[in-house]
Amino acid sequence: MPTIPLGQATQYPDQYDPSLLFPIPRAENRLKLDIKPNQALPFVGVDIWNVFELGWLNKKGKSKIALAEFQIPADSPNMIESKSFKLYLNSLNSERFEDEVEVRERLIADLSAVAGSKIATRINPTETVAKKGMQEMSGVLMDRLNIEIDPNLPADPSLLEVNESFGSVEQCLVSHLLKSNCPVTDQPDWASVQIRYQGRPILEEGLLRYLIGFRQKGEFHEHCVETIFCDIKRQCKPEKLSVYARYTRRGGLDINPFRTDHNAP
Repeated sequence: MPTIPLGQATQYPDQYDPSLLFPIPRAENRLKLDIKPNQALPFVGVDIWNVFELGWLNKKGKSKIALAEFQIPADSPNMIESKSFKLYLNSLNSERFEDEVEVRERLIADLSAVAGSKIATRINPTETVAKKGMQEMSGVLMDRLNIEIDPNLPADPSLLEVNESFGSVEQCLVSHLLKSNCPVTDQPDWASVQIRYQGRPILEEGLLRYLIGFRQKGEFHEHCVETIFCDIKRQCKPEKLSVYARYTRRGGLDINPFRTDHNAP
């Protein structure tokens, strides 16, 4: 951790530099979930990064701006450290490109090399995104529950239980109370989380208490979502499960991991 750019004093680059990108191997965190190297993952998915501050120059030196979405496969060997991603994007600000296609190809090449797998990207004009706006996650909001809880207790998987008297159901549960902390800077990370499953009904109070237990957890976004997925899968044994978290933006980036064990939209 001391060697990564996050949490260190930084001079922002004034010229294009792909060497700023810093990989974080996924394998170490997955060992905590008893997922060993070369073992088949219990999920598939992507990490969806939204970039709100993408800029470059055209061949005449005129500034161009856009928003972008990147999808990094969950089975890629590496995550990309977030501050290094921001520094890299800033290094593009003074680089000249022929057109948007060249920008996209450069982004895919640089990011894929660091992630260790082919990433996908989409560049969107700012006015298109502004018209579309933001949408709430669909599902039953668990935050309505008037429960008493000790906010200092860590996330306890034993809180995850199902109603054994019911058969299989399809349900989608949502909470806006997921909070964890950056493992390097200890800054708070807030997220909305959507849990979609098929199986015996998961008891909402226990699930909400479990999610609130992440308040003091120091982990990257991606590992928090994988932990939630694996804990629910082990404790509640749903036939199908998807976990999707949308984290709030920081420094022009948001990171939104999605994990599923079936063909989910």
